[in-house]
Amino acid sequence: MIISFEVENYRSIKKREVLSFVASSLKDCENGIILTDAISEGRLLPAILLYGANASGKTNLIRAFNAMISTVLFSQTKGQPGGSIPTRKPFLLDNTSTSEPTVFEINFILDAVRFNYGFAILEDSVSEEWLYSYPLGTPRKLFERDGQNFSFGRNLKGRNSTIADLTRANSLFLSAAAQNSHEQLTRVFNFFDSIQLETSLSMSGPAAEQRLKKEHQWKIDHGVIDFLGEINTGIIGYRTKDRELSDEERELTKKLNLAVQSILHEVEADLKFESPDDDDKVIELEHQSEDGGSKHFPIQMESAGTLRLLSALPKVLGVLKVGGIVIVDELDLSLHTQASEKLLNMFCSKEHNPHGAQMLATTHDTNLLDSDCFRRDQVWFVAKSKIGATEIYPLTDIRTRPSDNIEKGYLQGRFGATPF
Repeated sequence: MIISFEVENYRSIKKREVLSFVASSLKDCENGIILTDAISEGRLLPAILLYGANASGKTNLIRAFNAMISTVLFSQTKGQPGGSIPTRKPFLLDNTSTSEPTVFEINFILDAVRFNYGFAILEDSVSEEWLYSYPLGTPRKLFERDGQNFSFGRNLKGRNSTIADLTRANSLFLSAAAQNSHEQLTRVFNFFDSIQLETSLSMSGPAAEQRLKKEHQWKIDHGVIDFLGEINTGIIGYRTKDRELSDEERELTKKLNLAVQSILHEVEADLKFESPDDDDKVIELEHQSEDGGSKHFPIQMESAGTLRLLSALPKVLGVLKVGGIVIVDELDLSLHTQASEKLLNMFCSKEHNPHGAQMLATTHDTNLLDSDCFRRDQVWFVAKSKIGATEIYPLTDIRTRPSDNIEKGYLQGRFGATPF
C-alpha cells in the first residue's frame, strides 16, 4: 500500500510535490478506509482522484510514478555503461533545473511494515539512494548511497558490498540487488513490479482489440463481464472460437507455408514455421436479446469504448482480488459517470475491496465530486503556477463543509485548478 509519493524536478514539476494517501480526520464516509498499524495515523485512503485543467500536469504526475517504477525495474538490466538515465526529464522552464537532480521518494507498506525508499538522479548517474524500514515504528537504515559510496545497516543481510561493486553509476542499487538475488531487497523490488499502470482507456479500439489477443489471450475475466452487465452494456457473456478462413485465405496460407519451408530447407535452418493464422481465434460477446434469449456478435462490432474497457478492466479489477495498486490515467475516457462511480464504490467498499487495494486516477468527471461513497480528502487538484510549474494540493487544504456542493464549487473556481 502507498502512504505517500514525492517527486521533484520532473517534466512540469519543479519543486517537491507530495501526494498523500493518509486519511484525514474528516468524518466523511468511513466504509472504505484501510486500517493499518504500520503508521501512526493508522488510516489510508483506498482511492484518490486528480482534477485539473488540460496541460496542468495530471498526466505528468502519473508519468512520474511510471518513471520511478521503470528506473527501479530496468536501470540495471537495460542501462548502458556510461549512458544516460532515460527516465530523467528535468523541469525546463528555468535556468537551473537541468543541472539539478530529479528526485523520487515513496513511503509504502509491505508485509505490514512501513518502508521509505527514494533516489536522486542526474543525467548519467545516481547521486543519492536510500532505503529505511520502520518495524514497530522504529526507523532502521537498510542502505544509503552517496554517488558510488554505499553504507549498510546491520539489519540488511546478504552480499551487500559485492553487489555495490556491481552497481553502475547510472544504475540503482535496488535494481542491481534484485538482479543478483538479494532476498530482502527483491521483496522491495517486487513491490514496484506489482504496481499496475493502466493507460489503455486512451487506446484506439483496434489497439485494445490487439491487446486482448496478445496480453489476455482472448480470455475475459467473469468479473469484467459482470461489471459490463451492471453498467447496462447488454453484455452477459462471451465465447471464443477458431477463426474460419475463406478458401482464398487457406490457399494463400498453404502457398506461404510451402515457400517458407523451401527457404528454410535451402539454408538448412533447423526451424519450424507456423502460419500466423494457425492458432488465430475470434471472440464473440454475448448480448441479452429482446425475447429473453441471447445472441453472440463478433468483437469487431462493439464500440471502441467497450473494447477499451475489455482491455483495461482486467488490470483495474484484478487488484481488488489480491490487493495492490493501480494507477489510471483519464478514468472517465470510456466510462459513463455512473460506471466511474461504480468502480470507485468497489475500491471504497470493504465488501469488494477486502485486501486494501488502492487506485490513483486522473479524471475530468466532476459528477464524481458529489458521490456518496467519496471523501473530501480523496480529491486532489493539479494546477500550474505563474512560471508554468505543476502544483498539487488536496481539497482538505480548503475549508469546506460536508453539506457543500463540491462539484459546483469546483466549476465556479472556488478551489482553483479549474478545468477551463
